[in-house]
Order: sequence, then structure tokens, then C-alpha cells
Amino acid sequence: MSEGIGTDEIVVIERPHEHVAIVRLNRPKVLNALSNALVSQLAAAFETLDADGVTRAIVLTGDERAFAAGADIAEFAAEGPRLDEWDRLWATGLPTIAAVRGVALGGGLELAMSCDMMIVADDARLGQPEINLGVMPGAGGTQRLTRALGKTLATEMVLLGREISGREAELHGLANRSVPAERVLPVALELATRLAKQAPAAVRAAKRSIAQAFEQSLHAALLDERQAFHALLQTEDAREGVAAFLGKRKPVWRER
Repeated sequence: MSEGIGTDEIVVIERPHEHVAIVRLNRPKVLNALSNALVSQLAAAFETLDADGVTRAIVLTGDERAFAAGADIAEFAAEGPRLDEWDRLWATGLPTIAAVRGVALGGGLELAMSCDMMIVADDARLGQPEINLGVMPGAGGTQRLTRALGKTLATEMVLLGREISGREAELHGLANRSVPAERVLPVALELATRLAKQAPAAVRAAKRSIAQAFEQSLHAALLDERQAFHALLQTEDAREGVAAFLGKRKPVWRER
């Protein structure tokens, strides 16, 4: 894991803005196939950024040919994926945006769907082709895809290996935006910069509440949302936000 561009590391962190980080998958020769080492280093990058006290949003991306083409099949056959490493990815409190060009297949699509937002190229190819290997998605594909797309299309993608384009992904609610390929990263960075201007504690709490909508009953999730809301009301940032609104000025967030 390295800061900067042009290294031989398989996960590279770039800093285009003080509060925004780009985390780039860097295995271009194998279309950013998700080896266990890559997922482990990616989780470590997320944890580092989550704890640094500076980063407020993460853009996760690959390159122009691939976001990620799925699992590293040779490694998969030899030892199988270490899916427990994915739990570390899902635990990040920072908002994450997947910037997808080229292909996002299998674990690559599962990785993109684990982000809070997704910006895709019009001509990107997204799919869950695991069924063609005699297996099935194991890192959230059957669950997140069904929740995002509904049973009908998700069933075709999982059971038949159907791929969809970036345009279809936006049309069916899987992606936030579908844009020309060269606009994917700029649009993702624009959203990340906007996120970085919001009150950090409020963003983290709201992100948790959105996730709980899929993990709990409505009643339990509403109670957790109310608790998080009341906790935020006691923060300095909440008082600053109200004062700034009343004073017709921009708030200065202090993350307290």
C-alpha cells in the first residue's frame, strides 16, 4: 500500500484533496483481479484512512479497462478467497464511492456494491458470472444485487450470468450516475468533495442508519436512527451548523 502514483504496489492511495482519498486497485495485467493479498491491503487502506482524522470520503477505482474483473481464479482454485477480509471493508465509517470503468464482474461488482455510491461508465460491463464456474457469489452479490435491482433482474444476473451495461445499471437503480468513461473519476471526485464538506460525524451516523435499513426490522432501524439523531444534536458541529444557518454563513466543522 503506497501513497502516490507509479508504484508497483497493488493498492495505491492518492490524495487529490485534503479530505478526499482515491484508493486505486493496481493489478492492471490481470484486470485488477481480487487476490486475497489485494483485498487484505485494500481493507488496511480503508482502516488507515478511516482513522487518520483527515479523510472524509474515499473514491475507490481501478483503471480504464477494469474496476475489477472478479476473483483471482488461479488463487481461488488453489486456496479459495478469504471472505473474512471483506468484513473489514464493510466496517469503514467513511462514505465510499465506487468509480467504475471497464468491467466489474463477480467480486468486482460485489466490491463496487459495497460502496455507498457508484458512478459507472456508460459502456461499463457489470455482472455476477460465478454460476459459469459452478459456484455462486459469496461476498454479498445475491443480497445487494437483489435489494438494488429486485428479484427478477438479479435472478437473471446470478443464475444465468447476464451482464448489464453502465446505462442499465443507472436505469435500474444500481448506480447513482452513468456517464461517459472519461467523466467517471471527475464525477466521483466531485461527489466526494461535496461529501467532505458535510459534518463528518453526521455523515458517519447517517451512513450507519442507511445500512441498518437493510439489516434490521423497520421498527428497530427507526429506533437506532432516532438515537443517532439525538446524539448528533449534542455535538459542537450540530450547534455550529444551526448557528451558521442563522448567521447566513458557511459552517466550520470541527469533528466534535
